[in-house]
Amino acid sequence: MQRKHSTELPDDVVEHWPEIFKDVKLEVIPVRYLDSVQVQFNDGKVWDIDLKEKDLKENPEEVEHSLTKLFDEYEADIKHINFKLNTEKIKTDVQRRTNLFLKKKK
Repeated sequence: MQRKHSTELPDDVVEHWPEIFKDVKLEVIPVRYLDSVQVQFNDGKVWDIDLKEKDLKENPEEVEHSLTKLFDEYEADIKHINFKLNTEKIKTDVQRRTNLFLKKKK
């Protein structure tokens, strides 16, 4: 999911794996790494969108399309969007890919 600016990871995410996450700047968040999205509106309403892992595995493009459509439709009314990341999945994927890379280098 593409956003228009980069951002640092929140402290609660960094503490899961500080040696990796502390210097990460995000410009794109793949939907497969999201647990939930919280949308805060200018009028005080808050929508918590729980992203089920099954939906992300079976049809991540549809999840991304739905979120993009929501953000585009309500853009003028949205005050803030908070993405809750699945840090364990990120950590597992990074470790797995690093191990594969290091094995290929030998």
